[in-house]
Amino acid sequence: MRKIIAAAFVSLDGVMQAPGGPEEDPTGGFEYGGWLPAFWDDELSAALDRNFAAPFDLLLGRRTYDIFAAHWPHIQVDPSASDFDVLNADIANTFNRITKYVATHRPETLDWQNSESLGSDVVATLRKLKQGDGPDLMTQGSSELLRILFENDLVDELRVFTFPLLLGKGKRMFGNASASHTLTLASSSISPNGVVIATYERAGAVQTGSFALETPTEAEIERRNTLA
Repeated sequence: MRKIIAAAFVSLDGVMQAPGGPEEDPTGGFEYGGWLPAFWDDELSAALDRNFAAPFDLLLGRRTYDIFAAHWPHIQVDPSASDFDVLNADIANTFNRITKYVATHRPETLDWQNSESLGSDVVATLRKLKQGDGPDLMTQGSSELLRILFENDLVDELRVFTFPLLLGKGKRMFGNASASHTLTLASSSISPNGVVIATYERAGAVQTGSFALETPTEAEIERRNTLA
């Protein structure tokens, strides 16, 4: 059985839009594209290496797929070239080789090698993929696809890089209809620039309790009556 891993770069207020550059995704008038590079350091680089170390296939929304397809196939992978960069080349080689499963209404335009459409019923296809054999399925970006995954309780693991800034507006990792359950913090670290790198795994149902007085005061009863 395959896991679905939601991996994302997010601001402290949950925005994940356009971390890599101003032209990445300016939709909705987003003004802060390229907010990630200022925080880059060796610890983030090492964490990204660990993130991609085990075998995986990609799950992508169409907008993120187009961003990746316009970038990664064009990265220099020849070590003898003057513009060769080992980190980018390693990611490019991996992304080019693995299968990219894409949520799209235009499957005929998926021309990046090893790309496949998730079809007209994305949720049904994902449930079938999870039941099959193969490497785990990892998201990158793809805020609209993430909402589908969270709403349908399809995410098994979260790998979240939380950056110490507030962006105020933009596309967010979580919508308002995520399935409810608890998580276990499997690993965590903090980069020198203050980025919290955390992996969460599914735990169980949400447990509730109360710190209220066993016998509520008259003021508390009145407060409750004024709610709604």
